[in-house]
Amino acid sequence: MQFKYYAYELAFRHPFTISRGTKTHQPTLIVELEHRGIKGYGEAPAISYYHIPVEKMIADLEAKRPFIERYALTDPERYWHYLHHLIPDNSFLVCALDMAAWDIAGKLRQQPLYNMWKLDPAAGPMTDFTIGIDTIDKMVAKIQERPWPIYKIKLGSPDDIAIMRALRQHTAAVFRVDANAGWTLEQALEIIPVLKELNVEFVEQPLAKEDWEGMKVLFQQSPLPLIADESCVREADVEKCRGYFHGINIKLTKCSGITPARRMIAAARGWGMKVMVGSMNESSVGSAAIAHLLPGLDYVDMDGPLLLKEDLATGVAFDQGKVQIPRAPGLGIDFTGLYEKV
Repeated sequence: MQFKYYAYELAFRHPFTISRGTKTHQPTLIVELEHRGIKGYGEAPAISYYHIPVEKMIADLEAKRPFIERYALTDPERYWHYLHHLIPDNSFLVCALDMAAWDIAGKLRQQPLYNMWKLDPAAGPMTDFTIGIDTIDKMVAKIQERPWPIYKIKLGSPDDIAIMRALRQHTAAVFRVDANAGWTLEQALEIIPVLKELNVEFVEQPLAKEDWEGMKVLFQQSPLPLIADESCVREADVEKCRGYFHGINIKLTKCSGITPARRMIAAARGWGMKVMVGSMNESSVGSAAIAHLLPGLDYVDMDGPLLLKEDLATGVAFDQGKVQIPRAPGLGIDFTGLYEKV
């Protein structure tokens, strides 16, 4: 195999704020693998609080180039195991390579990924649209700018209850809340009953990822389902979340790709937990990988292409929350690389 990579700073339509801070651009790395004349693509956004910048991904790629390129690709799952041991400290990069390998595998078989996995493309949940933390007026304006059937509302500010009450006055859409580990147990016990009254569907990662004692109490008392995000990064975390959360949110980049994500979905189902796959503000390259998993999910948050000013690929489409899964082989995308490469 041979590979190329492209680094981008993807501009958001609006500054994107969660409980950890604000950003105006999403750094991301696109990896292009070529095998037997067929090109496959994968994406890994860089997230500052996981300390894996694009520069580290590129450095690891170059350091391991001979080993990555000499591998004889026959099965993407075996390739993931090889990469997992080759680059053990960079799950983001492994994700991008794993995604590209699956793209190639689908193209070699002339099948979209969902068909390879025997999933029904007509099934699957609608995606939510994320409203980042802002002033109430600006959050209302974002809702009015993009009418949508489901919104994920980022919370973790001193005005959380006031924000939710104000937003509810402007739409009857389904609300989901993501605190990004921004509450204490006491705050969560105060806020969540109010969210229940405001017809919120569930709460994602209310407490700090290491606060298992607090989550045990909250799990027993919360009137709303609780979904793990920061507390569920890798496969081993799925079982840990049992009895503390009602479901898990899988991020492909964090767990290291499609291959482990599929195992995490199966494990969560085995424990009777709900399953969500979430966005890390991927372009349509990474979002296409999420789309092919849709038929096996309860919830999905794959609004990255909608939050960005421009996209890097075509093939993923949205119709008022309904995701149109690409039907072409592999990921089903056409990588266009609209941005000037960094």
